[in-house]
Amino acid sequence: MKADYKNWVPNGMIYGFGAAATGLAAVACVIKNRPLSTLLGAGALGCGAWTAWCVYANGQFSYDGKRQLSRQIVEGTAEYITLPEGGVGLDVGCGSGALTLACAKRNPQGTMIGIDRWGAEYASFNKDLCEKNAEAEGISNVSFQKGDACKLDFPDETFDAVTSNYVYHNITGKNKQALLRETLRVLKKGGTFAIHDLMEPARYGDMEKFVIELKTEGYEDVQLIKTTNGMFMKPGESKLMMLSGSTLLFGRK
Repeated sequence: MKADYKNWVPNGMIYGFGAAATGLAAVACVIKNRPLSTLLGAGALGCGAWTAWCVYANGQFSYDGKRQLSRQIVEGTAEYITLPEGGVGLDVGCGSGALTLACAKRNPQGTMIGIDRWGAEYASFNKDLCEKNAEAEGISNVSFQKGDACKLDFPDETFDAVTSNYVYHNITGKNKQALLRETLRVLKKGGTFAIHDLMEPARYGDMEKFVIELKTEGYEDVQLIKTTNGMFMKPGESKLMMLSGSTLLFGRK
């Protein structure tokens, strides 16, 4: 049995854009209205370009491919998480369980809990998949449950570590710094956090100021670590992948 962490750019996306490109091109070729034919042709080219990007990104993210970018990001983020003896960590937005399991594997002296809402937009990700992946990896110091990153169902200072990877940028209509504070609310004093996401100012606001605020409040060693300068990916690659805002927020409470 082999773990299946899925792909952040699923095959269904490739097939969808490919079918749209083919359909629009076919109609553009037979329609007699020139302006409409031109418009449909432009749409076909656009969908074709997105298909090409999806094929490229799917290959880059694939756990079984040559690049294995997802694995590098997950395992690289997990390196920042160290649990004390008997400690418990939380992974917010665990998806297929990849980061939760990577942290659990590195910390056999503790346990990890992965939570996710597992919404319809990511239908292939679910609790059952996470548990099957844990079984495939032979990792038992982990559990998974449904949860909401906007309002965590845990008391203050519950966990020795909290982590997350590429989650909050997907939550629309919410202040990202407020989401981070909700995550940090459940972190114990002395605990560690490592949160990786697309932290551009357009999404997250002034993160440099946020780091200063955390330090003023007593958090230690708070760092914003750009992960597109060769740490996880190279600058050119990150632009092609549209991940140029990828940043790791790391620190201790």
